[in-house]
Amino acid sequence: MLTLSLLRHAKSSWKEPALPDHDRPLNTRGKAEAPVMGKEIAKHGLEPDLVLCSTARRTRDTLKLVLPELKSEPKVIYEGSLYHGTPAEMLDLLRELTAGAGQVLLVGHNPELQSFALDLIGSGSKQLKDRLEAKLPTAGLVVLRFAAGAWKDVSINSGKLELFLTPSDVKWS
Repeated sequence: MLTLSLLRHAKSSWKEPALPDHDRPLNTRGKAEAPVMGKEIAKHGLEPDLVLCSTARRTRDTLKLVLPELKSEPKVIYEGSLYHGTPAEMLDLLRELTAGAGQVLLVGHNPELQSFALDLIGSGSKQLKDRLEAKLPTAGLVVLRFAAGAWKDVSINSGKLELFLTPSDVKWS
């Protein structure tokens, strides 16, 4: 069984409007929410073997705050194609993964990440899917499990939606 966790980057800053989109950092709220979501990832036993992360600053900053909360240190690959890559491109990237990565965390952007998650869902909680269809907020986490034994066999509508968690679902201070 394979597990894919999709994490949207935490809230980013718009303080410098002239800054290229790729270079926007996290704002104060984003810096607070990212480690909280990292703790939730660990709490739910979602210890990734591999992390695929967009090269945008806000995704890298999010991951930097998530990683210390995990119980193990996964391999991290920064992938330029995840910066607003299409759901089809994300699926192709997943299908290229070789054996050894049973749990993968992908850190990316909306609206592409939300579309990708919805494309992959074939079963699971209708209530969670409805919430996800309405919105994947910043620092939102979607967890899908696949019966496939290899990433190359993952296809549209083949995942089971196991978890959809947002910072507002988590009690934190």
